[in-house]
Amino acid sequence: MSLNKNVSSQGNTSELPSVASPLNDQQLNQLQQTVTDLSSQQLAWVSGYFWGLAQHQQPVAAAAPMNQAAAAVAAKPAGKLAIIYASQTGNAKGVAEVLEQEAKAQGIATQLFDASDYKGKNLAKETHVIIVASTNGEGEAPDNAIELHEFLQSKKAPKLPNLQYGVIGLGDSSYEFFCQTGKDFDQYLAKQGATSFIDRIDCDVDYEAPAGEWRAKALEVVKEALSSGAEAEVVQLPVGQAAGHSQYTKQNPYTATLLTSQKITGRDSGKDVRHIEVDLDGSGITYQPGDALGVWYENSAELANAILAKVGLSGVESIDVDGESLSIHSALVAKYEITTANPQFVTKFADLSASKKLQKLVEDKDKLREYAGNTQIVDVLAEKKTKLTAEQLVGLLRRLTPRLYSIASAQSEVDEEVHLTVGVVEYTRGEETRFGGASSYLSHRLEEGGEVKVFIENNNNFKLPQDDNTPVIMIGPGTGIAPFRSFIQERDNRDAQGKSWLFFGDRTFTQDFLYQVEWQKYLKSGALSQLDVAFSRDQQEKVYVQHRLLENGQQLWQWIEDGAYLYVCGDATRMAKDVHEALIEVAQEHGKLSKEQAEEFITTLRKEKRYQRDVY
Repeated sequence: MSLNKNVSSQGNTSELPSVASPLNDQQLNQLQQTVTDLSSQQLAWVSGYFWGLAQHQQPVAAAAPMNQAAAAVAAKPAGKLAIIYASQTGNAKGVAEVLEQEAKAQGIATQLFDASDYKGKNLAKETHVIIVASTNGEGEAPDNAIELHEFLQSKKAPKLPNLQYGVIGLGDSSYEFFCQTGKDFDQYLAKQGATSFIDRIDCDVDYEAPAGEWRAKALEVVKEALSSGAEAEVVQLPVGQAAGHSQYTKQNPYTATLLTSQKITGRDSGKDVRHIEVDLDGSGITYQPGDALGVWYENSAELANAILAKVGLSGVESIDVDGESLSIHSALVAKYEITTANPQFVTKFADLSASKKLQKLVEDKDKLREYAGNTQIVDVLAEKKTKLTAEQLVGLLRRLTPRLYSIASAQSEVDEEVHLTVGVVEYTRGEETRFGGASSYLSHRLEEGGEVKVFIENNNNFKLPQDDNTPVIMIGPGTGIAPFRSFIQERDNRDAQGKSWLFFGDRTFTQDFLYQVEWQKYLKSGALSQLDVAFSRDQQEKVYVQHRLLENGQQLWQWIEDGAYLYVCGDATRMAKDVHEALIEVAQEHGKLSKEQAEEFITTLRKEKRYQRDVY
């Protein structure tokens, strides 16, 4: 309800609606005198302010009853844009924050919500909503959106005939359930009678450009729809100066220095795992245990040459990238993803090359995903010799995106440094060795003292409990150990009294026990209460962390009963699923719950943020 629709800017009382007024004559005169001096934007703000106050007050029994027309106006939802983000690692949150800034810059009354802070029933009070949703694990909603996701599927979900909505889905098309959470929200809102004012967009890992185009179109529609009411007056903060945020971001990274790249697996290990230390001195960058470090990397020049040779290009051909003229070789090194293939790349190249093998693969989505996930771009190009122009080649490729690594240090321990635990992707194909893009950059191509562009990606869904007396259970095989090194460092520096229990697993005790000396030190000091390990290849039968969970089921259940927080970090495809099932088994056996009750119990732990996962 807008006040300036009912009262003219000249305060002409003849234009006031003939509604029984709850104000006396003196109050009405004061109101009319006040609004005479207000601009249309100020009137709109006052209208919204009074409406907001009314929502938090109980009805006054003595107030005069409204007529039907006035009641209809009062019941009408407020004209504004609500932006809700369902985010696991921060990408969806980032898109939502940019959308909020763009909306306010256009004078659109806008509110931004973390999905965990938004009450689903309030959708019935909205006129326009945009949901920005990433997808977690195997098509699951991010932790901060579990409740809203479930609420919209329940019988409690309100009918939404007055709601106009839009959805941005973020995901990775290499996975089966691509952008599933965004698809879910679209379906659930439509089922409740809401109307989509713009088609949903499903964005891949290089989402920046398509998401930007979608935002512009969406805001154009919203602004026009809300233009009948006065636009909101907005106070803008200078870019990069918002409280609590670093000036360095994904779009504006900090140029840091590599201090250390040290192999921490044994000489005879089948894996190369590096302890990486990066210098943040003078940057002002801060981070918390559980956050991630974004690393912008450059591709191998040799790999770029190999790809160019496959498609008959010399490397000097020029292409335009974001308005900049670059040689195709420079573009491959700095602007495009040229290591891991993806289903879209394979599909497009199958069409260009007319490869029968690839065309057959494209017909089977499961086999296509498996092939793309295990084959590098240079090897896909080798399936059939095909000459391409520079434009055709980059048309096949995704734009380069930064890699996110779980931070393996607490700032309370290392001050102006940040540490990572990086597993180098390396395998043999035929007579050639293939490497991962970012991992080989950090381990092999970037020398100590070299510059690397980085930024912090906050992860509010993977955080230590505020109460240092709370027990924590950490499950992190392989490089999944990284955030738990930061957790223990932080708890040690805070002299936390709560118990801590670490489950770690890898291949062999002698070659792959990451940070072994440190864990022994923390066990001795008491910062770490208990450590259980699983080395899969040290005996005939494979033993993994989930087996250790089951073996310690009774004690594990007691810790959970005592309020412990559970954390899981590492491989999403197998380990995280197996650990999840083990936790359900523990709840069944030692909590005496049925399978359904145990599943509900574990889900409740996630909703309460007592079960947090950082899986990839």
